[in-house]
Amino acid sequence: MVERFLRFHKAFLAALDALLVVAAFYLAWYVRYELQWYRSVDPSSYTTFRFYFGIALLAAALIVAAFYMEGLYRLPRGVGYFEEFYRLFNGVTTVTIVLMVGNYMFQPIYHSRLVYGIAGVLILVFTATGRLLNRQFMTWLRRKGVGIRRVLLVGAGEVSRRIMRVLLANRNLGYEVIGFLDDNPDKGQKNLGPFNALGPIDNLPQVIADHHVDEVIITLPWQYHRRIMRVLQQCERLGVRTRVVPDVLQMSLDRVDVEMLEGIPLLGVKHVSIAGPRLAFKRGLDLLLTSISLLFFLPLMGVIALMIKLDSPGPALFVQKRIGKNGKPFYTYKFRTMVVEAEALREQLAALNEADGPLFKIRNDPRLTRVGRYLRRFSLDELPQTFNVLRGEMSLVGPRPALPEEVEAYEPWQRKRLEVTPGLTGLWQVSGRSDLSFDEMVLLDIYYVENWTPMLDITILLRTIPKVLLGEGAY
Repeated sequence: MVERFLRFHKAFLAALDALLVVAAFYLAWYVRYELQWYRSVDPSSYTTFRFYFGIALLAAALIVAAFYMEGLYRLPRGVGYFEEFYRLFNGVTTVTIVLMVGNYMFQPIYHSRLVYGIAGVLILVFTATGRLLNRQFMTWLRRKGVGIRRVLLVGAGEVSRRIMRVLLANRNLGYEVIGFLDDNPDKGQKNLGPFNALGPIDNLPQVIADHHVDEVIITLPWQYHRRIMRVLQQCERLGVRTRVVPDVLQMSLDRVDVEMLEGIPLLGVKHVSIAGPRLAFKRGLDLLLTSISLLFFLPLMGVIALMIKLDSPGPALFVQKRIGKNGKPFYTYKFRTMVVEAEALREQLAALNEADGPLFKIRNDPRLTRVGRYLRRFSLDELPQTFNVLRGEMSLVGPRPALPEEVEAYEPWQRKRLEVTPGLTGLWQVSGRSDLSFDEMVLLDIYYVENWTPMLDITILLRTIPKVLLGEGAY
């Protein structure tokens, strides 16, 4: 079913590209001959679109062929738009040059050569816009469950968790991990957030049949060479696409640096962290944006503090110990949203906890004050943490600052989220907030640690705005 949809989608893209080429030529002809752009056309040299329609059909066929050669109809999921645009540019440029050379060789009379140049620019604009809209449309379809590839992971080690983090943070890629297999009982029988443990690897044929698996990704360590080959053979017999992730010397893939020397792959080790110039840039961005935001938020913070004092007895601020970068403790500042004795009442409400793992959350927490409910809903209680940002204890974007008792309960792989400064907002906050499981939160935080870029911070900040305004997933 998925393969049939993908074939239809490729055919649709090819037909759309051809149609856009013809439309571009018509508009180029109209601009030149009807609008008389650049300079007026001698009536004796007027050429109807009928002549250019034949050229447009030829150009459409050449464009589709060029795009096919550029791999635009078989782009892997996850390829960025700039890479796609680069390939579009190459294809359009090549065809435009071919048409101009053909025009120079045959020199048909009574027509404008400028039409080819205008058409070339319009083809690039039209097809690039079409591909951008196609990306949005495909993202919408995948959210509706159309074109989703059901993936099974073989292996539950660090490489497998990295794949889970990537797919969890990039749901628009259209992959659904139905679960994972592992011969280690501690791994193969224990779910990891939304990812189901489906038992030992011997369950492979049954799992593929029961869950309608489209693709198997093998993440086993290099020592399991024979096991990997056996899984590949089984998948081939079952007609399921299979891919292998190389576990180079059992290192995390984010630390593998690959260079090519005349076709020979050279593997090295790179250190991935937010340090040096990267850290300086991030810190500078924090200081700049926080300083500007405080000019607008200080009056609001004064009003909120007054409302809290009038609503319930106790201080306006709530100070709490949290764990920061590299496990260093610090104190966060938040507006008080609960009654003063909230911490003492926690044990009495333990049975109402709706969160998993070491987290403690109750959707309709009886400890919340009247004002506190509104502050929580729109995340206004976290405004004082901007002072933690100014002090360097927090960043605008980063993993959620954890409580000491939460960190004590961490598994070894979960401690990786402590490698960077915690943030006011983060990837999990814009991907579901309190509706996510603890393992999902940690996976998204680690993905952020491994894939940080300035653009990722800016994207998260922009995505945070509508989440806060709508109060989505906050309680």
